[in-house]
Amino acid sequence: MKKLKIPKRMKWLFWSYNLNSLDLKRDKDYIISQTLNYGSWEDVQWLFRVYKEEEIIKVLKNPREGQWFEKVLNFWLTIFGIKLKKNIYQKAILNLNKY
Repeated sequence: MKKLKIPKRMKWLFWSYNLNSLDLKRDKDYIISQTLNYGSWEDVQWLFRVYKEEEIIKVLKNPREGQWFEKVLNFWLTIFGIKLKKNIYQKAILNLNKY
């Protein structure tokens, strides 16, 4: 992986982390999920320059539990033609009513 850093303009996507402590390789799943879920088009373009499409698809096929907005996850699953099992999909969706 290239010696890249997350742009400072994207700091708000990773509100619970010190931007300098995130590692593009170690924290790949988190970075990809947060960027696809909350990022702007410019952020998503950066993401696709940093990570291979296969890495992004792998994250979408194994979504983080309770982390995804339903419409956003549906969008990315449709873009990549991914079908998730119902239970995996339901666990991935952020349930604001739960809180």
